[in-house]
Amino acid sequence: MKILFICSRNKWRSPTGEKIFHKYNGYDVRSAGTEDGARIKVTRGHIGWADLIFVMEKKHLSRLKDKFGSILDDKKIWNLDIPDDYGYMDEELIEILKARVSDYLEVP
Repeated sequence: MKILFICSRNKWRSPTGEKIFHKYNGYDVRSAGTEDGARIKVTRGHIGWADLIFVMEKKHLSRLKDKFGSILDDKKIWNLDIPDDYGYMDEELIEILKARVSDYLEVP
């Protein structure tokens, strides 16, 4: 299964999601950001590649819809509702990610 984590700048939240779920249970995981200054900016290729997309906030889903429109129609997208209050691999962020993603997937 191919999973894409999305946040704004692809610096803290989505790379943490990528790191903790990568290769777990056979998952292939990537991350990207929605803003111009993102470390890795989300592209049509990312969207096409992903089986599941997790966004950190409602605004990320809105940005994806604005930019990619109908190519999202057949995609499973879930908002994890995680604010930009954490650093990369922050223990609290890891626990929140595991708890919220566990609603949709088996987690480590």
